[in-house]
Amino acid sequence: MVILITGLIAGSLDFMAAVLLFVSRSKQRPSVLLRYIASAAFGSRAFSGGSGMALLGLGFHYLIAFFWAAVYFVVFQRIFTCGTGVLVNAIVYGLFVWVIMNLVVLPLSKAAPRPFSAPVALINILILIVAIGLPCAYAASHYPLFWSGL
Repeated sequence: MVILITGLIAGSLDFMAAVLLFVSRSKQRPSVLLRYIASAAFGSRAFSGGSGMALLGLGFHYLIAFFWAAVYFVVFQRIFTCGTGVLVNAIVYGLFVWVIMNLVVLPLSKAAPRPFSAPVALINILILIVAIGLPCAYAASHYPLFWSGL
């Protein structure tokens, strides 16, 4: 249950930050961002798919957040057990998530590649530290290695 709640919190924080950043930079509606997320699976068809495709994008977004929460609890806290605090774990995990998403997942998806921008990358890393890393590290600090029996 803690993974589900952590994934919901992380996904909501990440979504709010992504929407604020996207809308402030592009002046487009949040549904365009959600269709971009859906385009990872459906390619350019996602942009002509209507509100159903935006809902799929939202579903994919939360599925990814739940995945990263589960990875933190099941894998990360097992291999990164040097007794560091919540903030250090959040920073390391946020960086890890950014690297995997941007250097592995997105290039393998059907989403159109975006040009690299160092300031945008830094903002996205900070968002992942706060939105994904902190909730996962904080929750795990209260439920440490509850999978240790596996």
